[in-house]
Amino acid sequence: MYQFSYAEVSSESSATARDREREALDRTVDALQRAQAAGPKSREAIEAIYLTRSLWSVLVEDLANPENALPEELRAALISIGLWIMREAEAIRLGRSDDFSAMIEITAMIRDGLGE
Repeated sequence: MYQFSYAEVSSESSATARDREREALDRTVDALQRAQAAGPKSREAIEAIYLTRSLWSVLVEDLANPENALPEELRAALISIGLWIMREAEAIRLGRSDDFSAMIEITAMIRDGLGE
């Protein structure tokens, strides 16, 4: 649903690519907020975890691509953040955590940063 390759994104204008990324991150934040309200064992949580892991998997893969035009240091930082978010989502899925707030906050900050 949210999967897009770096080749697809790079062929678009950078503004359009940022808009798509921002929209995907916005949907993820919304899903995580619904999950936080419904609880870690809810259907909303399952959907949010799946969406979050799927999106960040795609983003991490794109960021790891040597053709990605972002500076290497920024790419590395975003990859680290993405891997952390995926670990947090897995901790909730496994019942080791029940708090979505850090994932919501970090994902929202990255989404908001795309508007700059």
